[in-house]
Amino acid sequence: MDTLERFKEMLASKGVDAKQIEEVCCDMSPAYIRGIEDYFPKAEVTFDKFHIMKLVNEAVDDVRIAEQKQTPELKHTKYIWLKNETNLKAEQKETLTRLKDSNLQTGRAYRLKLAMQDFWSTPHIFADVYLREWIGWATRSQFPPMVSLAKTIKQHEEGILRWFHSKMTNGLLEGINGLVQAAKRRARGYRNVENLIAMVYMTANKLRMPALGARRAP
Repeated sequence: MDTLERFKEMLASKGVDAKQIEEVCCDMSPAYIRGIEDYFPKAEVTFDKFHIMKLVNEAVDDVRIAEQKQTPELKHTKYIWLKNETNLKAEQKETLTRLKDSNLQTGRAYRLKLAMQDFWSTPHIFADVYLREWIGWATRSQFPPMVSLAKTIKQHEEGILRWFHSKMTNGLLEGINGLVQAAKRRARGYRNVENLIAMVYMTANKLRMPALGARRAP
């Protein structure tokens, strides 16, 4: 919440009233939700779809971990259930094809994941019905990770459906954060915050900087 408070103060220093903020995209952290309500009371909240899919993937993997105790062939298959099928190697695709349509709990959890992926391309007029059907399906699965996830999604249903109006995600910011973290690793840290901020601008912007020592043509 301190971050949101500082952000509000920064906006105020630029002459921007917090009430002008109409849309916010965030994950489902209670602290973020409470902070937005406190500092940006006019904002509609969209829950980041990439964060939601991350939770779905984690639930699928939790089902796999529990099941592999009785089904050893599930060991070392974590990433075939988490990656998009188009990104799998030929051998991984063969394993996925063999396992996904079986009666394994992990296969059923995986189909729930695919259904949630399809949710984002559902026509918006049917999105609320689709989501509630998915919640019911996940609940009826009786897989504890999926049941718990269904409760979380039900609690945040309004902000999830808001995506169909705002189309907001944190994908761009996550990409920039990846660039910044890579720059920090390459530099093995910075002596002060000012140097880090300068490197963030250098790394994340799209400006083309002239090479040092380059001369302009006469």
